[in-house]
Amino acid sequence: MGDRMLGRMWLAITAGILVLALVVALAVQLVRSPPAPVASAVIPASLLRVPDPPGGSVPWPVEGAAAMEVPGTITFPPVGTTSAAPIASITKVMTALVVLQDHPLSSGAQGPMIGVTMAEVAQYAVEQAARDSVVPVVAGEQLSELQAIEAILVASADNVAGILAQWDAGSESAFVVKMNTLAQQWGLKSTHFDDASGLSSGSVSNTTDLLALGERAMANPVIRQVVAMPSVTLPDVPAPLPTYDFALFEDGIVGIKTGSDAAAGGCFLFAAQVRVHGTITLAYGVVLGQQSNKSTLDKVFRVTVGLVKGLNRVLTGVSLVDRGERVGTLHTAWGERIPLEATRGVTVVAPPGEHVSTRFDLHSFSGSVLPARTTVGKLVIRTNDATDTVPIVTTGRVSGPSIGWRILHI
Repeated sequence: MGDRMLGRMWLAITAGILVLALVVALAVQLVRSPPAPVASAVIPASLLRVPDPPGGSVPWPVEGAAAMEVPGTITFPPVGTTSAAPIASITKVMTALVVLQDHPLSSGAQGPMIGVTMAEVAQYAVEQAARDSVVPVVAGEQLSELQAIEAILVASADNVAGILAQWDAGSESAFVVKMNTLAQQWGLKSTHFDDASGLSSGSVSNTTDLLALGERAMANPVIRQVVAMPSVTLPDVPAPLPTYDFALFEDGIVGIKTGSDAAAGGCFLFAAQVRVHGTITLAYGVVLGQQSNKSTLDKVFRVTVGLVKGLNRVLTGVSLVDRGERVGTLHTAWGERIPLEATRGVTVVAPPGEHVSTRFDLHSFSGSVLPARTTVGKLVIRTNDATDTVPIVTTGRVSGPSIGWRILHI
C-alpha cells in the first residue's frame, strides 16, 4: 500500500512538472518576439530601364559617330565607331589651345602682333588654288594673336593655322610635336595630329577624346568668346567673314568648331546651353563622318540640332515611379501580406534605355504590430550618374501573429 501511494505521488509530481513546463513554454512563446517582417519588390516596368522622354528619344545619326554629355549630369554612350577618324578643321581647336598655352591672353587683349611673310603669302596662293578654306593675307601684314585665333576658329582659315604654328614653334612640324605632346598629357589616347589646320587626313581623333577637348576649349575664356562670334573682321579683308558654324545660336548652340572634307565628311564639335534643374549650363557633343551628295556641313548641322533638341527632352526628366505606386510587399511569418507604396514620385535624368538598379533598405522593427502608413524603409534607385532614395510605407496595418500561431510555432 505504501509503495502504491508513493508511485501515485511521483506520478502526480511528474504530471505537475510537465504541466508547469508546458505553461512556461507557452508563456515564453507568447511573449517571444516573432520573426521580423521581410519585404519583396514588385518592380514596375519603368524601373527596369530608363524610358524614352515625352516627344521621343535622341535621334542619333545612322552613320559616322556621335557622342554627347552634360558634365556632372548625364553622359550618353558613344554611338557609331569609337576608332580614330579624320577630324578635318576641328584640328584647329588644338592649334588655338597650344598657342594660348604658350601665349596666354587676358580678357580684351589683342596680344603680340604676327607678321605675314612672303612664304606665307605663297602658301596662301597654293591653298587657295586647291580650294581650301583660307583668308587673304599680304606680305608685311600684321595680325594680332587674337585676330589669328579668330581667323582659324571663326573663318576656319587653314593658311592662318600655318602662320600661327610658324610663329609659335618656328615650323609647323615643331608645332605639331607640341600638339601631340599636349594631347598625350591630357590623356587623349585616340588622338593624333599631323598638321595645324586639319587638311591632313592624318589628323585624327574619336568622339570620347573630342568631348574632353571641347570641354577644355570652352574652359578658356578667349576660345569661349571667339567661337560664339557670328563673323570676324580681319586686316586687308574688305568685309566681315562669317562663321562656318551656321547653326550658331540655334537651340542654344554656342560653338565650337566645324570640319569638312572628303576624308572626314561633315564634322562638328559643339557646345550648347541647356537648362539643368533650373540652371543654365553647357552641354558638349560631337558628330563625325556625315556624308551627303550636297553639303556635308548642312547634314551635320541637321544632325546636331536634332541631338540638342533630344537632349533637352531628356533633361526634363522621365518618371520612373509615381507617388502612391505599389513597389513591394511586406511579408510576415504569420501570413500577413501588406502592400508597400512610394511616398513620392521619382524623376531621373539619364540616357533612354539605361539600366536602373533598385534595392530595398528596411528598418529594424522591435514589435510585430505596425500602424498603417508606417515608414518601413526606403527604395534606393540608382542610374549610372545618380542615386535617389524614396521612403516606402505600409498601405495597411500589420496586426501581428495570433495566439494560435504563436502556440503552434514553438
